[in-house]
Amino acid sequence: MPRPKILVARTIFTETLERLARHFDVQANPDDAIWPGAALARHLQDKQGALTTGTERIDAALLTACPRLKICANMMVGYNNFDVQAMAARGVVGTNTPDVLTETTADFGFALLLAAARRLTESERFLRRGEWIKPGYYRMFAGAEVHGSTLGIIGMGRIGQAIARRGAQGFGMKVLYHNRARLAAAAEATCGARYAGQEELLRNADHVLLALPYSAQAHHLIGAAELALMKPTATLTNIARGGIVDDAALARALREHRIAAAALDVFEGEPALHPNLLTLPNAVLTPHIASATVTTRRAMAELAADNLIAFFEQGRALTPVTPEPQTSHGSQTP
Repeated sequence: MPRPKILVARTIFTETLERLARHFDVQANPDDAIWPGAALARHLQDKQGALTTGTERIDAALLTACPRLKICANMMVGYNNFDVQAMAARGVVGTNTPDVLTETTADFGFALLLAAARRLTESERFLRRGEWIKPGYYRMFAGAEVHGSTLGIIGMGRIGQAIARRGAQGFGMKVLYHNRARLAAAAEATCGARYAGQEELLRNADHVLLALPYSAQAHHLIGAAELALMKPTATLTNIARGGIVDDAALARALREHRIAAAALDVFEGEPALHPNLLTLPNAVLTPHIASATVTTRRAMAELAADNLIAFFEQGRALTPVTPEPQTSHGSQTP
């Protein structure tokens, strides 16, 4: 029987690619090019599977152009690049990589929070410009306290809970959280966190951190009105998804010092950034790298590969985010 054909849409670890090649007829992307919709469709037209990242939009138009496609395995925990409804309607499975990046992403979220609160990037740029010409005085880059302050987390899934534990146990913080559904009492106790309405959280938190998935309902969840509720001494950290924050409104709030600082790993329309963010000394900006350790990225690639292998050889993906067809797939080429 011919082996299923799959597309690896971006460059991944050589070992993972070699492993996939033992199971599939693989077309790789050694140049790590980002293919827009029409180009991606051309590469996928004869494929039954794909290993994707957030740069590949899987929507109704692409699925119409690629009728043989059966599964897209995202090498990330998010899947807002998937039109889940369109995929489900056509029986195409989408998968993600939960759990393997939780702790690494939580570490990075806390690193960003600390950088914003303690003005790390601002002070480093000052030093590199050669402006440190005399000993510092008592207000030189004085930032916000982290230990013992109030942390507000919006989105209390795996990553949100991991951040809450760091705040409560490591930094003695009072932790408030807001989520679509309240956690069980035992989980709240483990995290050291108390449920709060979003407005209460925004008004009372010294540091607000976003860790929720993107959805149409979450678009611009944090805009001008929400930023106006925050303390002028507060910080905002976004490790969730671009589009949850209105970046233009945030840039205005930072410029006018209506909040103290922000730390962003994700952006609306990334890799493009709102240009005003680049001019602000009180904005810490990183290029969507919260999960970027070698160990974690390798685990993400391996789980995406596991999903493809399990789907075609065992008839069921391991971590689906769409309803799976009820038929068995086996190793046959559809």
